[in-house]
Amino acid sequence: MVLSALLLLGLWMSPTASAGPATTNDSLDRLEELLLLRVEDGSLSREDVLPAIVVSAEPRYEESKAWFSTRVLDVLRTVLGDSGLRLCEACMAPRAFVEDGNLAYQTGPVGLDEVVRLDDQSRGGAQPARSAIWVEEHRGGVAVRIIDLRTSRVLYAQNVDPGLVEKGNTQRMYSLSEELERRQRGDSLTQAFVDMAVYPGQHISLDWTDQWGKTNANLTGVTVSLFDPVVGIGACHYRRIDYLNVLVGAKMIFSVPTGLTRALSDESFELLDPLLTGVAVARIPVGRSNYGVVFTASTNGEVGIGLSLMNISLLPVIL
Repeated sequence: MVLSALLLLGLWMSPTASAGPATTNDSLDRLEELLLLRVEDGSLSREDVLPAIVVSAEPRYEESKAWFSTRVLDVLRTVLGDSGLRLCEACMAPRAFVEDGNLAYQTGPVGLDEVVRLDDQSRGGAQPARSAIWVEEHRGGVAVRIIDLRTSRVLYAQNVDPGLVEKGNTQRMYSLSEELERRQRGDSLTQAFVDMAVYPGQHISLDWTDQWGKTNANLTGVTVSLFDPVVGIGACHYRRIDYLNVLVGAKMIFSVPTGLTRALSDESFELLDPLLTGVAVARIPVGRSNYGVVFTASTNGEVGIGLSLMNISLLPVIL
């Protein structure tokens, strides 16, 4: 009895068990935002979609039946406009038609060929529909499919929940599969860092590194220094530590002004900085962001703490 009560309590408290019409309404808000983003970035073109025929806007819950279809049409109208949007009320109803002298009666899901036939019967002199749209309510949110009626190509398909959790999980699994394949091929992964340690000592530099090794724990590459030393170039190597994904390593930097001065002069002296500067570095990322805290200590006596920008989009690197 106690075990059954605990099981029922767990089901009642779980996110999926509490899903319902409120979840659906929030999911439709996310769907509208996602579709607008796909239209804006060009991955979902209105020219490929319109005219579009809404085949199904199917609710799951009794509480949703009064408003679900209207809300779906409002979302699609906001994204695609209302000039090329059609509703096929006959698509999900029992259908009777005569073909080659035979009377056919059909129920259940409608196929693409029948969507085209129903559109031909009802559109009059308007342009044939280019795509068909299905939107269905499910326990975790809504599911949408947009299919090209001419080629059966899937233009867009997505399960949408209020927090886009399923979308995020799908992206993470895709990234994991992509990463495993990259490791199998032996391809390196380029990472970029901009270190700006400014207090109390100063060290500013840009690193381009290849991440390698069986567990991707090593990063080796080149560094360009803008301060400590001033205008320097050299090599860097880091090792990732599992705790907080901290990167610990060092740079060996050649001072360009000092090197040029020694090459053009018979005298051996330092200009601005020593010929070689060693810098110990530790980076601690901030959560899952592209920012981190950096600690540096150089052989020039400069010790500093500051900000590290990791793989920012302005850098010309392969992400």
